[in-house]
Amino acid sequence: MTIYLHQEDLPPDVLAPGSIAIDTETMGLQTPRDRLCLVQISDGRGDEHLVRFAAGSDYAAPNLRAVLADPARLKLYHFARFDLAAIRHYLGVVAAPVYCTKIASRLIRTYTDRHGLKELVRELLGQEISKQQQTSDWGAPELSDAQKEYAASDVRYLHAMKVKLDDRLIREGRMALAQSCFDFLPARAELDLAGWPEIDIFAHV
Repeated sequence: MTIYLHQEDLPPDVLAPGSIAIDTETMGLQTPRDRLCLVQISDGRGDEHLVRFAAGSDYAAPNLRAVLADPARLKLYHFARFDLAAIRHYLGVVAAPVYCTKIASRLIRTYTDRHGLKELVRELLGQEISKQQQTSDWGAPELSDAQKEYAASDVRYLHAMKVKLDDRLIREGRMALAQSCFDFLPARAELDLAGWPEIDIFAHV
């Protein structure tokens, strides 16, 4: 298992074919204000690739954008809504089709209100991950080893978790409902970017 750090773009041909796990790190939670600093990718075969963007980046990243926009690659996320919006806003692509482990968890782990990545990894895979670097400065000139490890861990387990979550979705008869939610997520991210982040446009009032 190796963590690779790249500057401004993903090198060509470093990922195996098939689904990829995706995560992002930003300067904060307000997408238009808080710039995209890092995109993490794993093809599920043991290595993680971190693509770092400096302040003032033009986010050209042709190789990364091609991978993210590839309709033949399923993209695995935890809380896809946020990552899709950040990628759309800064890289200009819709990183779909989508699978979101957080939505899958909420549909079948109805016995708990704890749907964070740390809790999912612990319950489903018996592994422990640290969230200590979650609120660190991702725009710093140099990333620490702890930051790199944290960023990599956010994509390291998503492929294995999907297998476990799919088993439960099928068992409980909720796979079709989950897929409908996943398919809607790019539109949900667009609503966030367009100014409806907290308003339920489906509500009666």
